[in-house]
Amino acid sequence: AKCQCKVVPRERTNCGYPGISAAECRKIGCCFNASVPSVPWCYNPKQKKVKKVCPNDPYTRINCGYPGIKAKDCTRKGCCFRAHPAGVPWCFYHRTVEE
Repeated sequence: AKCQCKVVPRERTNCGYPGISAAECRKIGCCFNASVPSVPWCYNPKQKKVKKVCPNDPYTRINCGYPGIKAKDCTRKGCCFRAHPAGVPWCFYHRTVEE
């Protein structure tokens, strides 16, 4: 993504080799910007920011517990807990989404 290539020039970490072309740089998953001298032109993108969320749709929940699990036991396992609706897991895994 373009926003991942917005790295302050002095914070760029080299990702290619001397003389690498823009096309070759991008092909290996790196960013290319030759507008600033004396810093890497082919550089590593910023890491994607991700966060854990509890899915809203109860029918997409992936079970993380067992029948009758208590909320505190579920959250101790690092999972989400919602005691509704019936017929779906009440203790379920988070989903990771990009910010």
